[in-house]
Amino acid sequence: MTQSFGLSATARTALLQRLSRRGGKEDEAAPAESPGRDLSTLPGLRDIEMVREAGAALGLENPYFRPHEGVAGARTVIGGRDFLNYASYNYLGLNGDPRIAAAAKAAIDRHGVSASASRLASGERPVHGALEAALAANYAAEACLTFVSGHATNVTVIGQLMGARDLILHDQLIHNSAAEGARLSGARRVAFPHNDWRAAERELAAHRRRHGRALLVLEGHYSMDGDVPDLPRFAALAREHDALLMVDEAHALGVLGATGRGSFEQCGIAPDAVDIWMGTLSKTLSACGGYIAGRQPLIDLLRHAAPGFVYSVGLAPPLAAAALASLQAMQAEPWRVAKLQANAALFLRLAREAGFDTGSSAGLGIVPVILGSSVAAARMAAALFEAGVNVQPILFPVVPERSARLRFFLSAEHTEEEIARTVAALVAARGGAAVARVV
Repeated sequence: MTQSFGLSATARTALLQRLSRRGGKEDEAAPAESPGRDLSTLPGLRDIEMVREAGAALGLENPYFRPHEGVAGARTVIGGRDFLNYASYNYLGLNGDPRIAAAAKAAIDRHGVSASASRLASGERPVHGALEAALAANYAAEACLTFVSGHATNVTVIGQLMGARDLILHDQLIHNSAAEGARLSGARRVAFPHNDWRAAERELAAHRRRHGRALLVLEGHYSMDGDVPDLPRFAALAREHDALLMVDEAHALGVLGATGRGSFEQCGIAPDAVDIWMGTLSKTLSACGGYIAGRQPLIDLLRHAAPGFVYSVGLAPPLAAAALASLQAMQAEPWRVAKLQANAALFLRLAREAGFDTGSSAGLGIVPVILGSSVAAARMAAALFEAGVNVQPILFPVVPERSARLRFFLSAEHTEEEIARTVAALVAARGGAAVARVV
């Protein structure tokens, strides 16, 4: 039987009929809009309403957009209640660290809150150059450039570098930002099965000669599954087929490698085996924005031609200062990376021993608990929330209906005892038992 959001086709039809009846009543009360101005017919809006109705029919509270009342790290406060938190990318516990806050405050005192305009138009702030030099050094790269948004970094960089005569080959689970950049570029876009370097090689062999440039795009650490690619294999096939290799390190910096330098350290390859290193400032680095590190000609072009840099405000000085201070703390305190990886490995082991499907997670920072239907995932998340554990369900259509899941982001700040209590709460919730308050 066809299912959506874990509902049978009959239940789904009933929900749509309820929506139709409700919409009709609203239409009677409101003046009719012309078709071109009727916002209720925007693409995707009906699906959002259907999911909202399904949650209400099942008695499930919307788990998204909950306001956190303090720093959201391994622990958080929501609605005046304490929670163990697994819905934060604060991997090393640096967001909220007094040193990071002090660096941001000092930058505000010196430069104000905003860069006010693009760096091309209004000039640099010293902290921009210092951050970019430190990020370039992390990848042993010639240069680096920062942007105000991680999502926009992939969109504008891929959109700028590639064109209609080119080929973009990417993992089928690549982040939306890279997919949007590929679409913007107009290049031919080919997806290969997740982490399958042999399939990628077949696609390159089949299509490479018919195109000008080729770009192979991967992630160093996939946020839905917590797994990693065979980077040495992908690097070798990129060189063999005269393709550029781009790796998105959004969830890899601070998480992968003995000292958190990222996927090249984890896989034991030279960083120059990758042509374009992309990452974000909003996770391990406690700020907001994105960056590209690589060879000097690449950075020179982006500084003067990438629309998302040239026509966008520069990175806010306090964010640049926070990111720089976080990177320095990561480098000075490798115990944070070791603790994060130990916590993730412990969570992964305990979850598997309890019989949960954790997919292909490497147990480095991200561990999914795959439950199947969206209803099962939503109900489990609600039960855990009642017990004092905040974890987000990932539901259809973000993932296929059969692979709806809870996604646990571990932190260096979690304790072993907290992790054990969390897995015990998962077991109780799976059995339908009342879950004891964890916090």
